[in-house]
Amino acid sequence: MPWIDEERCTGCGICVQDCPVNAINMRDDRKAEIEMNECIRCGRCHSICPQNAVRHDSELIPKEIKENIKWVKGLMEYHKTAKEKKEFIGRIKKHFNKEKTVAEKTLVEIKALED
Repeated sequence: MPWIDEERCTGCGICVQDCPVNAINMRDDRKAEIEMNECIRCGRCHSICPQNAVRHDSELIPKEIKENIKWVKGLMEYHKTAKEKKEFIGRIKKHFNKEKTVAEKTLVEIKALED
């Protein structure tokens, strides 16, 4: 998913004008904002932005990992004993393994669409 780096966005509006599905809006503070539910992932905004403010979501992976760990640590506070913590970690691992499985199987299905 594309996202806007607010530090780089100058509010020129080129991406807003070029978006084929009007998924990009200009906020009151003159920063572009992508409506994720509207975006068709065509890549035009990324290609046209003169400030390289439209970024790839792969750049957010370290941030998402930190957020996940913060979430897990927050939940872990409710588990006091070593046994409770171990059981909790087991459940959390199952959760993330399920997410991984969904992503992997989705990628297989997407690859089949290429053929």
